[in-house]
Amino acid sequence: MVVEAELIAAASDALVALGFNDFVVRVNHRQVLAGLLDQAGVDLDKHADALIALDKMDKAGVEGVARELNARGIIGEAAVKLMRFFEGLAGVERAAGFADLGEPGTERTALNADILGRLVEFVGAHESGSRGVDELRQVLQFAKGSGVEQRIKLDPTLARGLSYYTGSIIEINVADLAGSLGGGGRYDNLVGMFLGKDVPACGFSLGLERIIVVMSEREMFPAELVSSPADVMVTVWNEDSVGESLALATELRSQGLRVDLYPEADKMGKQFKYASSRNIPFVAIVGDDERARGEVAIKDLRSGEQRSVKRGEVASAIQNRER
Repeated sequence: MVVEAELIAAASDALVALGFNDFVVRVNHRQVLAGLLDQAGVDLDKHADALIALDKMDKAGVEGVARELNARGIIGEAAVKLMRFFEGLAGVERAAGFADLGEPGTERTALNADILGRLVEFVGAHESGSRGVDELRQVLQFAKGSGVEQRIKLDPTLARGLSYYTGSIIEINVADLAGSLGGGGRYDNLVGMFLGKDVPACGFSLGLERIIVVMSEREMFPAELVSSPADVMVTVWNEDSVGESLALATELRSQGLRVDLYPEADKMGKQFKYASSRNIPFVAIVGDDERARGEVAIKDLRSGEQRSVKRGEVASAIQNRER
């Protein structure tokens, strides 16, 4: 469970660094889900259907999940037991005034403790289910060391419909966004399928496209990044100079500049037009003459001025003219 706690901390640190504060890390466990379903009396061949229904709790609510269970043939005492359990959880959240998404707080820690207690009571002596509850307790305990415990919400409805998960399931949500910013969990059997031996595995991924969309909608990007995606664009003089352009772009990035590299050799006018369309203020050119002199031509697209400087002075020349 150390790995799960580390992944949660790493993902949380990344989102905080990007400016997110209103996110919650939802955590569940596949064996806990199996224990809940078994103890409720759901037939094994209906477990997959039950998980699909439960995973819709955040969108459809308790009544919607009840209808989904019924439509999937999970009826009678099994459905009643399940829904009583989840109705009880919903009631606890309402009574605590718990905001599902928002700034982390101590009320989330108290709610998690309550949920753990209810899981212990419902799962009872179910072997794998009780082991899963213990592992969830460990995740919370280990997360204290990284200071992210109050970011976590235990959510027994979380299923992440992928059947290869074998243990913890993790998902990150933010306010006003349908879906998640990232997710993952433990899948101990997956790698072993290809290697022919058991390999413990746990992973997590952040949804880059979703993060960019949310940051754009919330205007979270720095003003200079919004106005221009790069400080300078390096041109490609001809096919033979592609390596030279790549080397220059690398050098400028290592000196703190945001650098775009034109993707192919093309007419200079077309390359300038491209840079201008993206509001990139400077263009760096390494033509035959500049290369022979050990220089780079810098064109200021705002003023139209162009001058050549020594190769090692390109970054400072651009940085000085940006001020």
